[in-house]
Amino acid sequence: MSSFNIREDLKWKDILFRSSLIIVTVGIIAWVMPRDSRTYYQVEEGRPWKYSDLTAPFDFPVYKSDEMIKKERDSLMVEYEPYFIYDESVESEMVRKFMDGHKEGIEDLSEDYITVIANRLHIFYQTGIVGSTEYTQIEEGDTTRTIRVVSGKSAVSVPVRQLYSTKSAYEQLLREPKLEDIRQVLQKCDLDSFLIPNLTYDRQRSEESLNDLMSSVPLASGVVQKGQKIVGRGEIVNEATYRVIDSYQKENERRNSNRTQIRLTIAGEVVFVLMFISCFTVYLTLFRKDYFEKARSITMLYSLLLIFTILTAVLVRGNIAHVYVIPYALAAIFIRIFMDSRTAFMLHFTMILICACMLRYPFEFIIVETVAGMVAIYTLRDLQYRSQIFKATITITLAAMVMNFSYDLISMSDMSELDYSYYKYLIVSGVLLLFAYPLLYLVEKAFGFISDITLIELSNTNNPVLRRMSEVAPGTFQHSIQVGNLAAEIANKIGASAQLVRTGALYHDIGKTLNPIYFTENQSGVNPHDNMSPIDSAQSIISHVTDGLKLAEKYNLPDVIRDFISTHHGQGKTKYFYINYKNDHPDEDIDDLLFTYPGPNPYTREQAILMMADTVEAASRSLSEYTEKNVRGLVDRLIDGMVEEGYFRECPITFRDISYAKTVLVEKLKTIYHARVSYPTLNKK
Repeated sequence: MSSFNIREDLKWKDILFRSSLIIVTVGIIAWVMPRDSRTYYQVEEGRPWKYSDLTAPFDFPVYKSDEMIKKERDSLMVEYEPYFIYDESVESEMVRKFMDGHKEGIEDLSEDYITVIANRLHIFYQTGIVGSTEYTQIEEGDTTRTIRVVSGKSAVSVPVRQLYSTKSAYEQLLREPKLEDIRQVLQKCDLDSFLIPNLTYDRQRSEESLNDLMSSVPLASGVVQKGQKIVGRGEIVNEATYRVIDSYQKENERRNSNRTQIRLTIAGEVVFVLMFISCFTVYLTLFRKDYFEKARSITMLYSLLLIFTILTAVLVRGNIAHVYVIPYALAAIFIRIFMDSRTAFMLHFTMILICACMLRYPFEFIIVETVAGMVAIYTLRDLQYRSQIFKATITITLAAMVMNFSYDLISMSDMSELDYSYYKYLIVSGVLLLFAYPLLYLVEKAFGFISDITLIELSNTNNPVLRRMSEVAPGTFQHSIQVGNLAAEIANKIGASAQLVRTGALYHDIGKTLNPIYFTENQSGVNPHDNMSPIDSAQSIISHVTDGLKLAEKYNLPDVIRDFISTHHGQGKTKYFYINYKNDHPDEDIDDLLFTYPGPNPYTREQAILMMADTVEAASRSLSEYTEKNVRGLVDRLIDGMVEEGYFRECPITFRDISYAKTVLVEKLKTIYHARVSYPTLNKK
């Protein structure tokens, strides 16, 4: 396959990977985003409005309160007439039954009494008899005064007081003047069995009538036009304003329950998030392309983005707490410590804008959290001490509170409108920011990064690896310290990580502790190479790289430190033994691999700096005279040789950086090896 085709395959693989990354991230965020406006804010009547100015985004009616609607409906109940159906057959049946049952009259009574009772039954049924239970319910109602009696195709309103219940009809019968004297006799005749309801409650027609009457009560008392201001920040929410806000919530909820509206909302959220995630991915592609080559970098960037958006969605959905309690600046802190400032700001700003989409009033949130993130980036450029986290937390919290206060001043008309709850949330967020220090350890382990604090801990010469080196290979230990000092000066000069290269320098030669006698700096008169062949000597020297990697694995040193061990000689040769062997065997084809370090060549600026400092420091010990000319000539010759042999081809170091490195090395070596003034001796008498 040609190189062009390989590049094309890699290009399409990169596009596919980044597109998949965008789709997955957008899908997760859009899935967790809340769509129910009821959870966006809390409103209390008589309390100040805590949010930004509320303006109607659409026309909606101002709904009446439940109490007001109930009161109006209760007032209409005086007009409500339940329907009862009049049954004519009941009268004739009951009167006939009474007459048939008393053909022979009543004991000791004349037939005239039978006629009187039959006439009274006729009157009761003509007036109307209602069941006792239904009559009691109608009579006890405070608003019901009449009923609607349906007879055939006509319906007549009849006052309740004119009607009889089965009980009241029986009592009225016994109180008749003509029958009062024979009351005791009548009570034995079971007359109440001839008094049954002839007015039957018509449930369906009554309920329809009631519903029509209730629906005549308007649920709204006005309309709010789109763009109309509802309430301003800090204003006291009175009863009328509360009803308007509550109406807005109900209308918004009604709209959200519409399937078409839901689909439109989801589509809008997907497009919104897609734009920001795509822009962030394009930024990485254009300006931080190397991050895509490191799975840990991409994983951490998009993981932090997802974690904080999901936390925001959870708080908004469940109305658990205000989103200000979330320490968004943590994301900026971690990215600044492990990556770079520009990426930290881009991630933080993208995250804040996406989270703001979940809020009903995003402007204040955006400005407060953006300032907090920027201050976090500025205050933690180099994290070397625990106290820096504490100082940064105070600075970030104060900056956020000042920004929130400035916005309050802009929107308030009086200081009494100031709402202190926001400042409490920001203080809670500041307290949570203090967890950045312990979380650093988890982030390092989860994503394989290393912080300056960890590098400082590794630089402690009392740890087991370095202490053993100082004991068994003191010359190598001193050489490593010297190389670290030189490399740190170069790193400071060209803007690389001084702490990283210094720590890498301390460990780059730990492999020499296994056989320290084979290395010149640890020898004291006896050189084992005098009795060894050049190939064996070269192999013993080269082995300190592989031995160092084994020790690094044994002591669980970070990968970034192991990289210094494997790259500090790159794929160079042990030239002393290589040249001696070639001189001794001029006609022999030499296997260069026997004299070549395993590599690889440096691929970071810090690794290149260490290679230059290590080579120059070791070679400088062989100078017979430490003049500026000799030192400069040594530095130029060694570093130019590295460039010519291509050791820095895979490394993003520039010729300008190399020039600065030469200058630093010359100046430092002149200072280290400067001629000292000899002290005079005291003349004796």
